[in-house]
Amino acid sequence: MPENQSRPPQPWENGWAPDTSRPPGTRRLYLAGALAVATIVACVTAIAWTDKGPETLSQPSPSGTGTLPGLISFGTPSQPEVTPPKGKSGLTTDEATTSTPRQQGSASPSPAAHPTTKPPSSHPSSSAPRPTTTWRSVRSVNYPDRYWHVSGGYVKLDPVGGSESREDSTFKLVKGLSDSSCYSFATADGQYLRHRNFILVANRNDGSPLFHQDATFCPHASSVPGAIMLESVNYPGRFLRHQNFQLKLDPYQYNDLYRQDSAFRLVAGLA
Repeated sequence: MPENQSRPPQPWENGWAPDTSRPPGTRRLYLAGALAVATIVACVTAIAWTDKGPETLSQPSPSGTGTLPGLISFGTPSQPEVTPPKGKSGLTTDEATTSTPRQQGSASPSPAAHPTTKPPSSHPSSSAPRPTTTWRSVRSVNYPDRYWHVSGGYVKLDPVGGSESREDSTFKLVKGLSDSSCYSFATADGQYLRHRNFILVANRNDGSPLFHQDATFCPHASSVPGAIMLESVNYPGRFLRHQNFQLKLDPYQYNDLYRQDSAFRLVAGLA
């Protein structure tokens, strides 16, 4: 190489010295870091806008008729209006609530605003119905002037006599002792009519099942209009009839005399 060829001056030759306080390439590092930060911010912003649904992208204008410019508008379906049912559902009621205005110058509401409830009376009303006891007399169909009558413990068919006879010809009609769908007949002194040896008598109730059955008779329609026949509970097919004016229990017979003798009418008590 020729010795006189020109070459660039070196720093130490012209008096300039390199800056040794900063490592070489620092400016490039600053620029790269700033670019990376800007990229991250842009990504985060894009992700945030993406996570917001169409409800945030479509924002109504202040007038409520459009969307902000530059944003995509998505239609939002309208929600149907729900009307609560009326009635006693806890939501609404058909009854209107009204308030009673206070009288001017009065410190307390009027008595009509707060009615007082009167306590029920401890005494029953005189107009209330009272329980009644059904007292009946039993009249023969073919001997209409004769009625069942207790005499000497037996039940006979006798004509109406004095006051004692009327009382002995009146019976309390109660539900059957052994079958509530049937009848039992009680006397004024607490005895019951029962059959014993198929004869109708008046005895005290001893509480036995046999007594309850003997004192229970079931009504059946008679061939005579308005009359009934009384059948024994524990002897089905046997009906009360009068024979020689004595009340007894006889099996059913297919003849007119039996039908007449076993037909009776329940009438108002004679006593």
